[in-house]
Amino acid sequence: EVSPVWTYQITVRRTAKGIVLFPEKKRPEKTKTYVKILGGTLWLSGTAFVCFHFIGRRNSEQRTKDGHTTNNRIEMYRIMPLKAISRAWGKFNQLELPVVLRRPLLGLYVWMFDCKVDEAMETELQNYKNLGEFFRRVLKPDIRLISQKEELTNPADGKILHFGEVTDGILEQVKGINYSVKHFLGPQTWNSNSKKSKRFAKQTDEEYFRGLKVKPGNKLYHCVVYLAPGDYHRFHSAAKWTINYRRHFPGELLSVSPGIARWIHGLFVLNERVAYMGNWEHGFFSYTAVGATNVGSIKIYCDQEVMTNVKHHPDTRYTPGVYFDKDFRENPIHVEKGEMFGEFNLGSTVVLIFEAPENFKFNVNNDQKVRMGEPMGTCKTS
Repeated sequence: EVSPVWTYQITVRRTAKGIVLFPEKKRPEKTKTYVKILGGTLWLSGTAFVCFHFIGRRNSEQRTKDGHTTNNRIEMYRIMPLKAISRAWGKFNQLELPVVLRRPLLGLYVWMFDCKVDEAMETELQNYKNLGEFFRRVLKPDIRLISQKEELTNPADGKILHFGEVTDGILEQVKGINYSVKHFLGPQTWNSNSKKSKRFAKQTDEEYFRGLKVKPGNKLYHCVVYLAPGDYHRFHSAAKWTINYRRHFPGELLSVSPGIARWIHGLFVLNERVAYMGNWEHGFFSYTAVGATNVGSIKIYCDQEVMTNVKHHPDTRYTPGVYFDKDFRENPIHVEKGEMFGEFNLGSTVVLIFEAPENFKFNVNNDQKVRMGEPMGTCKTS
């Protein structure tokens, strides 16, 4: 395969010596488009970084001088054009790379983020047409074995940010930083025939927690798995379960890296996310894919209708609480443990919130690197 980097345009000019042909070097349109989108993405990213760094730093100095704490720097971070940057990055990821550039560019990405190319079905970098194909690379058969002994397995390659029991409707995104199940999942319309919950706005976190109707002898648990840019970008089902409901929150696209998660309270509530609610053998089960900066899109294989990071969606910085639902209860979706569930265009986060018996025990630790299919937790029998 030959990918032309240059073409030639012949210009005919009349001179005193007669007609002369002038060949002119011309860059192809595809390469021009590639360079324009790359340049635009870098310009947006650079401008956002400069604004955040200098204005945010100035606000930080003012806080120290004034002697009290404000959220000015976080607000500066939130007003950066992260959704526009992420859409531009998503388009850039889908542009076909010239063959001569694939190995050096993808090789640089592999080196920077320590990607395990040897685990992929396709190990030749030049055979990936663009960055998007590389992000979504398929692994070799049996490179990830699904544990059959445990009820719950890791849904993705990544790092465990936090896990544990949900207490009174409050859970932790990282140690010491909390957020609310109520605001993360929204009104419990999947438990009723009502399209809107009139009591939702006035519900306390404890009342919302009771509304989940956890069975006697059970508890509510959660686990957060962070996918870094170098990780395998597809995510899988963590258990055998049934999907009854989908809720898409078109939120922000803040970074979900561990450092940002320790800095911004309620980060996962602010960000765009697609939450699926249903049931497994022990009761309530939810699986949420959370978007992040430069995640051009979240794709769910069993729900092709959902579209994320779309320009016409409302800006939730000014209109919070917006979401779009789909009810699957008449035709529920059955998902097997280890089944491919979806993909990110770049690293992001998966959040599991589920009901299980009191003797459920996690087999993971905070900050542990995990691989898809490995044991996450099981119900210990005495």
